[in-house]
This record gives sequence, C-alpha cells and structure tokens, in this order.
Amino acid sequence: MKTDFHVEGMSCQHCVAAVTNAIREHDEDAQVKVDLASGHVAVESTQSVEMLTAAIDEAGYTVKGVSSDPASGPTGGALR
Repeated sequence: MKTDFHVEGMSCQHCVAAVTNAIREHDEDAQVKVDLASGHVAVESTQSVEMLTAAIDEAGYTVKGVSSDPASGPTGGALR
C-alpha cells in the first residue's frame, strides 16, 4: 500500500536516514522517498498506516497528516 505522510521535525540528511531506517526496521522491503523541503514522506509498504506512523513517531518526528491508497497494494507500482 502507498501511504503519504506529512512529517514535522526533519531538517537534515540525518533526519531523512532516521525516518527511512525506522520504517525499514518494520518492513525491510519498503520503498521510502523523503522530500526534506516539504516534509513529505512517501512509503510503499505492506505494513499498516498505524505501524508506519508509530515507527516515524518513535524515531522522534511528528506525523501531521496521512493519506493512503489501499488500492495500490504492496506491489502497486513506483512512487511518484
């Protein structure tokens, strides 16, 4: 499933790596794309939105918004 998160608190490449690693701890095959400037994190994963949100929160960042596309499925194509 593809899920888009609006994440606050990211300010550098270390933050990008921390968020990416936190998500991949729960799904090593997750595709993660972080746009640092906008705070946008696009994730394609088999994990639930709740699990991904918790992973980002546990890494020390704040999820301010979420939208998901369950129709995309776990293999639903490339991230935009």
